[in-house]
Amino acid sequence: MASTAAGGVAKTPATPSAPRGRKGVTGTRWTVAALFLLPALVLLGALVVYPIGYSVIRSFYDQSGDSFAGIDNYRALFTDDGIRTALKNNIIWVVFAPTIATALGLVFAVLTERVRWGTAFKLVVFMPMAISMLAAGIIFRLVYDQDPDKGVANAVWVGVHDTFVQSSAFPKAHPGRQSPLEPARGGGFVTKEPVHTGEAVLLPLVGVAPDQMPDSAKPAVAPQADPGKITGTTWQDFTRGKGVGRLNGVDSAELGYAGMKIEAVKDGKVVATAKAASDGTFTLPASADGALLRLPASNFTAAYNGLDWLGPALVTPSIIGSYIWMWAGFAMVLIAAGLAGIPRDLLEAARVDGANEWQVFRKVTVPLLAPVLAVVVVTLMINVLKIFDLVFIIAPGSSQDDANVLALELYRKGFSEDQPGIASAIAVFLLLLVIPVMWFNIRRLRREVRR
Repeated sequence: MASTAAGGVAKTPATPSAPRGRKGVTGTRWTVAALFLLPALVLLGALVVYPIGYSVIRSFYDQSGDSFAGIDNYRALFTDDGIRTALKNNIIWVVFAPTIATALGLVFAVLTERVRWGTAFKLVVFMPMAISMLAAGIIFRLVYDQDPDKGVANAVWVGVHDTFVQSSAFPKAHPGRQSPLEPARGGGFVTKEPVHTGEAVLLPLVGVAPDQMPDSAKPAVAPQADPGKITGTTWQDFTRGKGVGRLNGVDSAELGYAGMKIEAVKDGKVVATAKAASDGTFTLPASADGALLRLPASNFTAAYNGLDWLGPALVTPSIIGSYIWMWAGFAMVLIAAGLAGIPRDLLEAARVDGANEWQVFRKVTVPLLAPVLAVVVVTLMINVLKIFDLVFIIAPGSSQDDANVLALELYRKGFSEDQPGIASAIAVFLLLLVIPVMWFNIRRLRREVRR
């Protein structure tokens, strides 16, 4: 019961206040919260804080770890050729890989928004994300194989090339012993003596295995003289079996050079041309009388084997291509989610005002997607700064130095070359590169929360 004071005013007894500092804003006791957070803090300290601290300390010591080296390890970051190449390649990765992957993701998300099979297409594009970096590296090591019969990239490239430029079936053909042919100036081969009408000319070559001859090649036929023309045969002057076949003579088991081009040359000018039939025979008009017969260099052009995708010049762009193949689906899914949240009335209002689809995309859709695009780009930038698996697996040993990146150089310095001090300096340097990107991302997230 409330007591009454002298002035007649009733007073309520004061309730004891809770001890200060024992509860948080949510009413949870600090000691309880600390106990729940303790396992996570221990793991965070053991797996994150301690390695970072140890790497920073170790980066100031020499190879043995006993002597203080000062900033010598950090000086090596800018003087060692391997690390400088890795830094240059990392810059290329950071500039191109996130940009191209985000641009492709944006294009895929926008173009598939209105089609009925858009979900299936997104599923296919996103599917590489389910593949590990190791598996993707093995896949693209095969894709970029130099042999067109194995590498898909070169198979496509060679197919397109051969559509416009036909390569020869006889790249290794050459004159044999006692041949009437000799090397010509500018490539190819030419007869040692001029030819005349009514003469049957033999142009034997060797160097092509019978099983590598064109399918159209048939058994060679000896030429028949024609009084008003020049006739001849060009064939593979080789018969399997020791002592079998006549030198510079057409034998029944020998094949003609089907499609071989023959030119009649007088005074440095081509006066007539012919192409050998499937049995190797050819005929030249009387205008070729007194000319030298030349087998031009185009007959012996080596087959085009495509590009050296994993050579020093193209290895980094090739590996970036495999990374984009994997991560374009990630960018597409995030951008598609942001695209779904754009108010449709804004897009329709722009169309009503007379904007075409390109203007709507450039001036309405992209600005509204700017926060999502920033998330994607920043995430991919952080990801490519530590890229390791694809470079290590795809780049062959002959060009791995040219494809080197900082994470791979860290591994090589720390394990292959036994230089833990420099490896620790590279790790700290990578951390310093990531911090500005993370700081930018945190600021952007805080601005989004305030909105």
